Amino acid sequence: MKKSVLTRYRVMAYVTGVLLVLLTFGMIGKYVLDLNGAADFTRVVSIAHGWLYVVYLIFAFDLGSKAKWPVAKQLWVLLAGTVPTAAFFVERRISRELEGRIAEDAPAPVKA
Repeated sequence: MKKSVLTRYRVMAYVTGVLLVLLTFGMIGKYVLDLNGAADFTRVVSIAHGWLYVVYLIFAFDLGSKAKWPVAKQLWVLLAGTVPTAAFFVERRISRELEGRIAEDAPAPVKA
């Protein structure tokens, strides 16, 4: 497995996680604090999160299929983008697991 597969998953996990946290704050501002402009903010962030979550799903599924994960683990990673802050914790755990595997698969440097 190439490192780029893990890198693009990591980027989308962070983007999805940040947007979901922003959306949570926007919803609190809209429904709890009744802030002006919170409705427009949540509309924009929810649309961005929705589209980018689809990209996250594609990259996470690609990563899981190349890492040959069982279905339960794959679902766990795919759903991490729907729970605020979960994407950060899941991404860190997956990255630690796969970075070791990627390092093992890398060819040894050639000495001149």
